[in-house]
Amino acid sequence: MATHLDLEEQEQLDQIKHFWNKWGTPITGVAVVVMAGFAGWNGWQFWQQRQALQASALADVVAGAVESGDQARVAQAFDAVKADYKRTLQAGHAALLVAQSAVNTGKLAEAKSALQWAVDNTKDEGYQATAKLRLAAVLMEEKDLDAAAALLRSSFPVEFKGLAADRLGDVLQLQGKNNEAVTAYQEAWKLLDPQVDYRALVGFKLNALGVATSETGSANSTETTK
Repeated sequence: MATHLDLEEQEQLDQIKHFWNKWGTPITGVAVVVMAGFAGWNGWQFWQQRQALQASALADVVAGAVESGDQARVAQAFDAVKADYKRTLQAGHAALLVAQSAVNTGKLAEAKSALQWAVDNTKDEGYQATAKLRLAAVLMEEKDLDAAAALLRSSFPVEFKGLAADRLGDVLQLQGKNNEAVTAYQEAWKLLDPQVDYRALVGFKLNALGVATSETGSANSTETTK
């Protein structure tokens, strides 16, 4: 019996050796790749978390400098964010803070620069859309209406399409294109949530252009606009 078991064990060992001689190297290679991938993923996660923490610290510096009115510090901190953390969410937030500070102090060129940077660099769709809307407002202030209209006709997330249409209507009115403005405002009226107070302002704009609105979401012309 012992001899029979020994022979079976030897046969199993021989099979294992044969299998390992044939497949051992590929299996080892796969295992190494899997382990390396796992280690790399953990390293990437750690790096991202570290980037986010450092970017948050700099964004806080930007916010503090904006609040205190220290423009030199604002510029210094924002430059650091752009240089090292431009793909983080915090960078987009910092850009909006810098732009708002610049608008408040009448520095439209600086505001436009910060907002354009956010449009071009931030990965977050919400920050990018907000930057586009604010950049359009700055362009309107500078009387660059064609550029503002082009920006507002670009791609926006669905949550921002109503606001973009409303602002486009404002631009078209300034250009004297009232019929096109009505179309833009009607689109905004349709897209904006009826529960949002801002929608009422769109309604007032349509009414001023001779277009009646209803709570069903429709907006119909009552007289010819020019």
